[in-house]
Amino acid sequence: MKLSEFDFDLPEQLIATRPARPRSSARLLLAQGNAIEDRTVNELPDILQPGDRLILNDTKVIPARLFGLRHRQGEAGETNARMDVTLLEPRADGSWSALIKPLKKVRDGEVIVFSDDLTAEVVGRADGQGYLAFNLTGDDFDAALNAVGAMPLPPYIAGKRPADEADKEDYQTYWARNTGAVAAPTASLHFDGPLLEALAARGVQFTHVTLHVGAGTFLPVKVDDVRDHKMHAEWGEVTPEAAAEINATKAAGNRVIPVGTTALRLIESAAKEGVIQPWKGPTDIFITPGFAFQIADGLMTNFHLPKSTLMMLVSALMGTSTIRVIYDHAIAQKYRFFSYGDSSLLLPRD
Repeated sequence: MKLSEFDFDLPEQLIATRPARPRSSARLLLAQGNAIEDRTVNELPDILQPGDRLILNDTKVIPARLFGLRHRQGEAGETNARMDVTLLEPRADGSWSALIKPLKKVRDGEVIVFSDDLTAEVVGRADGQGYLAFNLTGDDFDAALNAVGAMPLPPYIAGKRPADEADKEDYQTYWARNTGAVAAPTASLHFDGPLLEALAARGVQFTHVTLHVGAGTFLPVKVDDVRDHKMHAEWGEVTPEAAAEINATKAAGNRVIPVGTTALRLIESAAKEGVIQPWKGPTDIFITPGFAFQIADGLMTNFHLPKSTLMMLVSALMGTSTIRVIYDHAIAQKYRFFSYGDSSLLLPRD
């Protein structure tokens, strides 16, 4: 498979920089095989069936974007450098891996000051990343981070505007509870309390799983043959209770529909011979056309970047030619793309 097979031209004006308000008023492209309908997210109770189970990723995004100062004392006196830091993931020793810009202006052993309360020492570096040991841990660290950190908006939004206070709510799902993501499971951003209540009244069921979305989700594919691409690993958990709920839905002949590619990747990672097992640990599953789905009967997801691993995933679910028709329709009808954009409900043929 060539990378060019997953490319398309996207008009710049279709990249959303703010979400729909209210959340559930976003547009929804409903694709059932080759049949396409233009709907809205708040119509989901009319679209889904009693007994359907939505799989929801309950990861919580941390305000991982930090701005600080590096102070250095030298022969010319004290000098300062502004540092732009994006936290990537915690490490086993308690430090954090991070993107530090400009990395060349800070040395190992130096301290970056983010606020009166929060500082971090550079304790190492590798592969273009730095390792930071913060002065605080636990709840104290969370409180200091929430006070000064900004939401780590995707590059295609951050390049158009800085993150602000609205993003702390907008870039967080309604049910977020397990802290650890540095990117949002964006398909879930369309849900609010009234929509969840209407879905429950319809007989739709919910199961929560956790996959901490990493910054690697935005890394471009740089190989021409996609089979040579190395996926980033992300930590996830499917509890025994969640596995039992999903298996019961499958056994009853009802549909399991993950909300977002993160939830889909996790449940397929935990599947074996058509049954989902409890899971806890990293997954680097890479879903491309030809993949045999064992659990997911469909997918609710936003519209993805050209030549991305997520374009490969939806192509695997719907078929490469069908997904091209779907995306052509979305562009022609001016659906809004990417993290704050509109949504789709993809239901492949039986």
